Amino acid sequence: MTIIERASSEDFEHICTLDETVHQGAPRRRFIGEACAHGCVSVARVDDVIRGFVISDESFFDQSFVRLLLVHPDFRRRGVASALMRAAELDCQTGKLFTSTNQSNIPMQQLCARLGFVKSGYIENLDEGDPELIYVKMRAPMPAT
Repeated sequence: MTIIERASSEDFEHICTLDETVHQGAPRRRFIGEACAHGCVSVARVDDVIRGFVISDESFFDQSFVRLLLVHPDFRRRGVASALMRAAELDCQTGKLFTSTNQSNIPMQQLCARLGFVKSGYIENLDEGDPELIYVKMRAPMPAT
């Protein structure tokens, strides 16, 4: 059973370990730590072990933006990424939820399409020869407070 919940301070090391297991680039501990401290991280627990996480905030032109979605390879294609993206959507406090992925990342593009995201544009020159595709999902306007 998969449980999606807001990350706690005790989850930080587990999230970083998962990130370092899957991501082969520079460590993102500082970024993950800041996101956890600001309550911007949700985790997916399978049998009480963190198998995925999502980081979203309002860093994209004051719009909600999924900055990072990561699922352990052994738990992909099991609905974990979809559940995490839905959690980010529920947390969305703006009228639009944006995310992005490289043009080469076909599974993420397919996930976006399944969840009702549409292409909104692209950015060249971030990764050589692999444009970053921007996706958006329009949300119902939030009531004024």
